[in-house]
Amino acid sequence: MTKARQIKLGAFLMTDGHHIAGWRHERSPANANVRVDHFLRLARIAEAAKFDAIFLSDALGVRDTNLDSVSRTSRNVGFEPLTLLSALSVVTHHIGLIGTASTSFNEPFHIARKFASLDLMSGGRAGWNLVTSSGEEEARNFNLDRHVPHAERYDRAREFVDVVKGLWSSWEDDAFIRDKVTGEFFDPDKLHVLNHRGRHFKVTGPLNVARSPQGHPVIVQAGASEDGRDLAGASAEAIFCAHRTLAEARAFYADIKSRAAKAGRDPDHVKVMPGVFPVIGRTEAEAQEKFEELQSLIHPAVGLQLLSTVMGVGDLSGYDVDGPLPDLPETNGPKSRQQLVLDAARRDNLTIRQLYLSIAGARGHWQVVGTAEQIADQLEERFVKEGADGFNIMAPHLPGGLEDFIEQVVPLLRKRGLFRTEYEGTTLRENLGLPFPEHPAKLREHAAVAAE
Repeated sequence: MTKARQIKLGAFLMTDGHHIAGWRHERSPANANVRVDHFLRLARIAEAAKFDAIFLSDALGVRDTNLDSVSRTSRNVGFEPLTLLSALSVVTHHIGLIGTASTSFNEPFHIARKFASLDLMSGGRAGWNLVTSSGEEEARNFNLDRHVPHAERYDRAREFVDVVKGLWSSWEDDAFIRDKVTGEFFDPDKLHVLNHRGRHFKVTGPLNVARSPQGHPVIVQAGASEDGRDLAGASAEAIFCAHRTLAEARAFYADIKSRAAKAGRDPDHVKVMPGVFPVIGRTEAEAQEKFEELQSLIHPAVGLQLLSTVMGVGDLSGYDVDGPLPDLPETNGPKSRQQLVLDAARRDNLTIRQLYLSIAGARGHWQVVGTAEQIADQLEERFVKEGADGFNIMAPHLPGGLEDFIEQVVPLLRKRGLFRTEYEGTTLRENLGLPFPEHPAKLREHAAVAAE
């Protein structure tokens, strides 16, 4: 009997919360960005609730150079993701550990080695969120005056993924004999040297980290531009995306599944998990009051700079904040996010101030404000109508916002049979319902047998 499809849940941990003023909330520690005990607590409560994964974003630089705004946010300082996830792996046993790392400002061997190490250390729970990075300030930290063009970044990323996956296949699963009697530590026939020579990379290999119980880390991808969708369809096993309406979510979902099928992959092996920003109250009025309280904590300089960053345009301070958003040039930054915000501004006839207030919490992701029942209803609708396979929960403030979701919404999803009561396995792949990636050497053996 086939098991009924269930919602997958990730806890997107943005230090003190996803609302831009979350650090000022009374239920958030103001110094969360330097407290590992804060993250240890979050990891434990997410695992106790049977979440699939913890998700950490990353930026390789201070994104805001306006001191008036940057000095009023907590976003620009924090732990490096893999370092933090390594610490969290020690106090957790089942929950996945997904960290963000850029293909633009790393080398494939570095990424392959670090994530393979985390995967092995955690017993098969690592995931790599692949990004190409969008900020000019990030490029300036890596010997560049400007970031490389969007299309070129994705061309590099496609080859980058191929190299990383090749390195992750350096060792077969049973390569290590470790026989003290014979003195044979590994079977040399089960070591594979990559010898990659491509447009962007020359990597010999092999990787000096063994395969983990899940084969290799889960590959997550966050881009939604045309280039990003192509990469996701070909390589991603889970996708983090942003869509405000059910229609947009369904269109993206169908498109990604179609691209995966065209790439010769099983569409069910690509999990679409959009971000959702929930504000929960005992009544709808209370939820709205909670949201307005957070909105009141936004300093205007912070809101304007946030909008400039999300739009990838640098500076909007010269425009009337109570006037319309001007026509903007195409960005070399986050193209899909710029278009999403532009569409919202034009559709709802928003002023610049209204626009920055509208993204202060979710940054263009889906925002739901209401009772636990209302939020559960909306999640169920988007899941059942094939707009998502699951959701990355973007708590407005931490730890309180995540605790509210776990205590009030998760029980309703379980009551409806939409979310697990126990983990299916010990690896991230098992819990996400993804197949074990058989080693290429084994696949060749199977193909040879089948041809005989």
